[in-house]
Amino acid sequence: MIPRRLTSELERRLALSPAVALLGPRQAGKTTLARELAKGRPSIYLDLESEADLAKLTEPELYLTQHLDKLVILDEIHRRPNLFPVLRSLIDRARRMGQGNGRYLLLGSASLDLLERSGESLAGRISYLELAPFDVLEVATENRQALERLWLRGGFPESFLAAGDEASYRWRRDFVRTYLERELPFFDTRLPAEALRRFWTMLAHLQGEPLNRARLVESLGLDTRTVNRYLDLMADLYLLRHLPAWHKNVKKRLLKRPRLYYRDSGLLHALLGVVTLDDLQGHPIIGKSWEGFVVEQLLVIGDDKVSGYYYRSAGGAEVDLVLEFASGELWQIEVKRSLKPKPSRGFHAAGEVLGPTRKWVVYPGSESYPLGNGTTAVSLAELAARLA
Repeated sequence: MIPRRLTSELERRLALSPAVALLGPRQAGKTTLARELAKGRPSIYLDLESEADLAKLTEPELYLTQHLDKLVILDEIHRRPNLFPVLRSLIDRARRMGQGNGRYLLLGSASLDLLERSGESLAGRISYLELAPFDVLEVATENRQALERLWLRGGFPESFLAAGDEASYRWRRDFVRTYLERELPFFDTRLPAEALRRFWTMLAHLQGEPLNRARLVESLGLDTRTVNRYLDLMADLYLLRHLPAWHKNVKKRLLKRPRLYYRDSGLLHALLGVVTLDDLQGHPIIGKSWEGFVVEQLLVIGDDKVSGYYYRSAGGAEVDLVLEFASGELWQIEVKRSLKPKPSRGFHAAGEVLGPTRKWVVYPGSESYPLGNGTTAVSLAELAARLA
């Protein structure tokens, strides 16, 4: 199952830029997508976790110069940032010779910020594209059963497509163990895996809550600097989202701390021991889990078209998600886990301050209908389609 929605965009970026970085968490489908794209052109694929492929790059400039006529795919590029200066040199040399775009496809499991902290910048020579796990438009549309499976299992292909809930849960538990024991130590080795697991699990219990660093420091016995470092690292590895508070052109006193969400609902559930939908229905996290799932889906599908925030005033006015478009248009969104959704008083009070273009209440149903006061109840799939 290939995320076709990004295939044409990746092709377009390669046509316009010497290099494209396809970034996202491990196991999201980057390698599958790259190999599918490579079938239609001369290409070579190098896995930077493979000793055999790394041996070919003992003299990287010499080796890569022999393949200037091919698309070179470098997988797990974040593990070899020393290649960035070589790529920069080769790209500049090709430009001077008048040679075209689409030369390098870099696959990485770390954000642009983390890559550039560990390597030489390729600014002006590279385009960045994020590949998230499966989203609602790829697998669910209006299919209620598929939507709930996506929510329960998350969007990582092997988790979503597993033969059953137990197999999916085991895959996600192994995924967490791999990150704790292998991925995070690659970037920072100061905390043992068990301490990191406690950290991750506590964050799962705080899903959708405003960031309270003091609480994390006290509960985990860590210093503030360590807590901040790992919060930033989890965001850089596409595991955690820091949703900022809305603050533009508003004079009221607002809550300014970001809200924290696990970006993949399946990982959240695995950390909390939630295996089936029945388990989830009876778990206290269900409301915040559904809220985080909806927020992440809309922000991923909105991509670079929108910026996302939450809004909460000292007086209790509150909005789960504010989407700001480049045009200045605002969408105000409340998330409800009810088939009879009703906006809160705080939602309407926030609307008087924000002055949104549209007001939506996302709920688990399939029909759209007006709720009064300019607000519309809408399914996640329909709102996602409007964004896309």
